[in-house]
Amino acid sequence: MEEEQVAESEAEELEETAFTEESEVVDLPMIPLRGLSVFPNMVLHFDIGREKSINALEKAMIMDQHIFLASQKDDETDLPTPDDFYHIGTIGKIKQMLKLPGDSIRVLVEGICRGRIEDVLFEVPYFRCRVRKIEDEPVKEDDAEAEALMRTVLTSFDDYISINQSLAPEVFATVVSINEPGRMADMIASHLECKLEDKQTLLEILDPKERLEKLNTILLKEIEILNIEQDINSKVKFQINQNQREYYLREQMRAIQDELGVTEDVEDEIEGFRTKLEELQLEDKTREKIEKEISRFSKMQPSSAEATVSRSYIETVLELPWNTESEDNLDLNKAEEILNEDHYGLEKVKERVLEYLAVVQLSKGLKGPILCLVGPPGVGKTSIAKSVARSINREFVRMSLGGVRDEAEIRGHRRTYIGAIPGRIMNAIKECGTKNPVFLFDEVDKIGADYKGDPASALLEVLDPEQNKDFTDHYLEVPFDLSKVMFITTANSTDTIPRPLLDRMEVIEVSGYTEEEKLNIAEKYLVPKQIKENGLSGSNISFTEQGLRTIINYYTRESGVRNLEREIGNLCRKVAKSYVCGDTKKVSMSGKKVQELLGKKKFHFDIIKGETEVGVTTGLAWTAVGGDTLFIETVAVPGTGKLVLTGQLGDVMQESAKAGISYIRSAAHELKIDEEFYKKCDLHIHIPEGAIPKDGPSAGVTMCTAIISTLTGIPVRKDVAMTGEITLRGKVLPVGGIREKVLAAHRAGIRKVLLPKENEPDIQDIPEAVRDEMEFVLIKHVKDALKQVLVKDKKNEHK
Repeated sequence: MEEEQVAESEAEELEETAFTEESEVVDLPMIPLRGLSVFPNMVLHFDIGREKSINALEKAMIMDQHIFLASQKDDETDLPTPDDFYHIGTIGKIKQMLKLPGDSIRVLVEGICRGRIEDVLFEVPYFRCRVRKIEDEPVKEDDAEAEALMRTVLTSFDDYISINQSLAPEVFATVVSINEPGRMADMIASHLECKLEDKQTLLEILDPKERLEKLNTILLKEIEILNIEQDINSKVKFQINQNQREYYLREQMRAIQDELGVTEDVEDEIEGFRTKLEELQLEDKTREKIEKEISRFSKMQPSSAEATVSRSYIETVLELPWNTESEDNLDLNKAEEILNEDHYGLEKVKERVLEYLAVVQLSKGLKGPILCLVGPPGVGKTSIAKSVARSINREFVRMSLGGVRDEAEIRGHRRTYIGAIPGRIMNAIKECGTKNPVFLFDEVDKIGADYKGDPASALLEVLDPEQNKDFTDHYLEVPFDLSKVMFITTANSTDTIPRPLLDRMEVIEVSGYTEEEKLNIAEKYLVPKQIKENGLSGSNISFTEQGLRTIINYYTRESGVRNLEREIGNLCRKVAKSYVCGDTKKVSMSGKKVQELLGKKKFHFDIIKGETEVGVTTGLAWTAVGGDTLFIETVAVPGTGKLVLTGQLGDVMQESAKAGISYIRSAAHELKIDEEFYKKCDLHIHIPEGAIPKDGPSAGVTMCTAIISTLTGIPVRKDVAMTGEITLRGKVLPVGGIREKVLAAHRAGIRKVLLPKENEPDIQDIPEAVRDEMEFVLIKHVKDALKQVLVKDKKNEHK
């Protein structure tokens, strides 16, 4: 115990004599400073409250009041370690300390000289460091560079003080009296309002001239920032003053207007509104409402928000084409020529447009028809609407309904809403400038509904020929006649169109193109268009018929021609690249060349090959991209009468198979089939390409025939395709998609097709070139199909 007291006493004696002017290295208590730097010859006060800092302060007071001050790297650190503060700081002397409420102490210190921490002796209960004094490098008295730097820094500091209002002008007088470069730099740095990192950099520079250079850089940067701040403040102040000035002027103008009446400009504007209204031939109710609105506007203050809303409403109503119409082109031959020039095929649409023009010519007036073009993507539904407008010499307006969920898109907002505008229909009518344009509602089957209303229901009034003559937009609040507008809508399917809306439209089916039609479209439209768009000419590239057929059959599978156009453009780009690279030979796109440039074939279609087989029949199917052939395979294996269906068959197709088996059981004796077959064997029906879902009743007769072939052992002709729904009595009912199915059979090399008797009218829809090469057999019963497809030879006569 006595030894500890002696050691402590010796330590205190050591501490009391630790700091002397002659000592190069001293042991001192240390306080980490947050957001603060202390320079030599600088006097400042700061508050401390951390326990370690208070302990260090108390030890320093016990000693000779000397302490080491260093800045923290991060202000947010509450319990710093030696890595959290800079190791170059300032040795200072405590001049005064004052205890404050809340256990904090205010300290007044004076910086003596720079110091560097060589070692942290201990951290608890306070930081005790071994510090080496650092003196500035000497500067000669007659050093011209130092003198120039001091003058430059003084100039910059003078500019800084003139901008920074927080510094008193007396500070500059104090700095000017300093003759030592290093001390001047420290004094100016202590008054700067800059980043802590910049101050620390100045503290660590020991060469006074280098410190002055760095200080001048920081000063110039701070001056630039202050100038920008001053500019911003000036602009804000000017804007506020300008607004106040305009407000006073506006109030004075209002007072003058009150004395003299309404200004001449507003009077002219109101007079212009009344003149426009007189020129329009409007119904009495509509005219009265607009006149009332103009009178109401004339009594408002022109600069008020309400007057702005009223002015916008009046301008919108008066700009509508109440009496302006396009003059129809009633030359049917010219209209037909334009339609044929723009599109190949689409005969039903063209015929309907020409019928409309003929009736208009005879009746001198007709309500605009409402057509709905329904068909797969890429067949030209949208573009035919543009051609219709061009053929009858009308303006064309297009509005896409895909994803529209807000009723206000159709009928507009009421004027009680801020920023209310008319609906897109009336806005489009206003923009086109006529009351009888061709108006296209694109993708009407993709319209939506949510809490904002049902746009499809809002369209009911627009697309009803009996109602749209008095269509009322919520914003306009006056009826507008839409009966002369030719509305055309497009859809990929009618399934998602609400029934009331569909009932108001005349549906025209736009089916997919045949191979021959695609070939004609490519030759007449797509190839010239893509050659031109890709900067080529006929001297660079040409397409043979075989090349185009190769693209159509093996690189695209679609109802329309979008992908066909893409692939033609792809080939044109490849030729353009080779031409730019120096190959100037003309490229002929044959089938072989197409395959060479586009790579391996993407699609294949069935070609009827091979011998006839037992239990394998050829069916026909309809898909979204056209018709296709199906090979239905059936086998019978010993079992207990189970029916297995594979190939992703839908519920309707499975029911067709079950109906076929029930018919076979009822007619087993007549068909010479073992009547107990359903007890002795299992039947497995499979349709290849099992990854593709299949459904529908049209394969009923095909599956029934395959089962009969399997149970009788009689082969079925592969080169005969069939389609039709079957009943329990064996009758064959009509099905849809005959055109696409027959085209698929023709493509696969089949020349004989069995169709339901009731589908006989559909044969007329098949292109004449295909009809001439095909044999159509109309069947009413499964027996009729069996007579055509079961192979009759001597071997099978007994069976």
